[in-house]
Amino acid sequence: MRGGKPCIAGTGIAVFRVAVWHQMGMSAEEIVRKYGHLSLAQVYAALTYYYANQAEIDACIEEDDRICQELEKQYANKPRCA
Repeated sequence: MRGGKPCIAGTGIAVFRVAVWHQMGMSAEEIVRKYGHLSLAQVYAALTYYYANQAEIDACIEEDDRICQELEKQYANKPRCA
């Protein structure tokens, strides 16, 4: 657990991130290639956890989306540091 969200042990990668990548069409093998510090077993374990706890993980995805949208609105017109 990290920040109250289930993670892949020893990585800090939240299960909901793997679920989102998978929903975007990435296969488990593609996720491993893109994020080389993950093993295929870890990705499959995360997907198994997701499907066993889909309502909980979908709520995490929705919360993350909501937070991102709020931050985008908050910082949309702020000048960037030089």
